[in-house]
Amino acid sequence: MIRYIENDYLKIGVNELGSELTSIINKINGEEYLWQGDEKYWTGRSPILFPIVGRLIEDCYYLDGKKYTMPKHGFARRMLWKFGGADGSSMFFTLSQTEETLAMYPYDFTVKVTFTLDRNALKVTHEIINETSGVMYASLGAHPAFNCSIGDRLVFSENETLDTVRIDLVNSLRLPEMIPVLNDERVITVTEDIFNEDALIFSGVKSDTLTLESDNHSRKVIFHLNNSPWLGIWAKPGAPYVCIEPWCGVNDSTEKKEDFSQKDAINAIPAGESFVYSWTAEII
Repeated sequence: MIRYIENDYLKIGVNELGSELTSIINKINGEEYLWQGDEKYWTGRSPILFPIVGRLIEDCYYLDGKKYTMPKHGFARRMLWKFGGADGSSMFFTLSQTEETLAMYPYDFTVKVTFTLDRNALKVTHEIINETSGVMYASLGAHPAFNCSIGDRLVFSENETLDTVRIDLVNSLRLPEMIPVLNDERVITVTEDIFNEDALIFSGVKSDTLTLESDNHSRKVIFHLNNSPWLGIWAKPGAPYVCIEPWCGVNDSTEKKEDFSQKDAINAIPAGESFVYSWTAEII
């Protein structure tokens, strides 16, 4: 079921399946800003990546000597979340462990995702609560896709010098090689072939915001990154959308780690404590 909230500026929809954002309508101009999942390119719209981002080596990991298997981007995006309620211009959803998740990820947890409208801005807050008696290891990623056209621009708020990770296109793992993208520059232009080698994956971004803008239409999205340690930018080559993906985690490299606790960019959440990350999109 899709749940809706709105204010004078925006109306959004969120599907209980995956707690996935399905729509961002600007009520001032009547336009849809979120990609609508055309199967010709990609059926996703804004999946939540938990408890891993990207792919594991051979889709498995070891924790305390035991082997576990988990699909790319984790399991949260494929599960039915519980609608927690709506209060005016805010609503939230929760996901907790099941027998199915415990077989892949041996932790008791609750993930709470809250969607809040404030004038023309949407804020999405993710809270991971560790309900086990020991440390829980988790990654989290957002993956919203916004409608765009070839030739649209992504503009950082500061000049950036950034290299993208090179991806193994067969196994979706990070390779040691890095590819330069920006050299004291701010603008990435969406071209037909910019994503031929998969996503652009950056770490060390200085900018507070990344703005999607165009000379071809009036839509603009100012995306607040909120100090995410990793940033993915992706679309199917030539597709009329672009994903802006703040990540608190990253896909595996080709270097094997002995234990899940050693995974690159993993977050260690103490017993009874929470990990919180939020992003905000201003819809112009």
